[in-house]
Amino acid sequence: MPKKLQDPNFALYLSPVVLVTSADEAGKPNIFTVVIAGMACRKPPMVAIGVHPWVYSHSLIKAAGEFVINIPPQGLLDKVDYCGSVSGREVDKFAETGLTPLPATKVKPPLIKECPVNYECVVKHTLELGVHHLFVAEVVAVHTDEEILDADGRIDIGKFEPVAYVYPRSEYWTLGEPLRKPVRKSGLRKGKKE
Repeated sequence: MPKKLQDPNFALYLSPVVLVTSADEAGKPNIFTVVIAGMACRKPPMVAIGVHPWVYSHSLIKAAGEFVINIPPQGLLDKVDYCGSVSGREVDKFAETGLTPLPATKVKPPLIKECPVNYECVVKHTLELGVHHLFVAEVVAVHTDEEILDADGRIDIGKFEPVAYVYPRSEYWTLGEPLRKPVRKSGLRKGKKE
């Protein structure tokens, strides 16, 4: 089948939808929706989020050097939309959405109780890439609702149904069913060649 040459774009088609919490100097928290997010390194565990430099949360994260990634289930989509459509400069998103802040253990921004997985993050690098700045952060603590863990203590995403964002269609998608385990479970080991 022939391929069509298209203009360069950043669509990898599936991106996790996350709610990121940050806090100002006085400790007042904010929530915003991020769809440019992903793993950055396995050891130490690091993640990255892409944030427009003009949004309120960018200034909070840049000043404090920390944030929390909260992974929402499908049942929170209306709240996810709301948190991505209004500014924390103008409204208290915790109050407006009814989401519950919980104290983090190692950073100032709170966890979101209704999100079954929460990653406390400390910024290690900030890259100014264009219309987004990339915050690369080390995960310093992880909180997981016990009811979504399998018998081995690992997260079972089928038990809480996280959401994916699809570019360029601007649509939320489910992850569906697992296909199979990879042949190579954890990538190349140190010292081995591909």
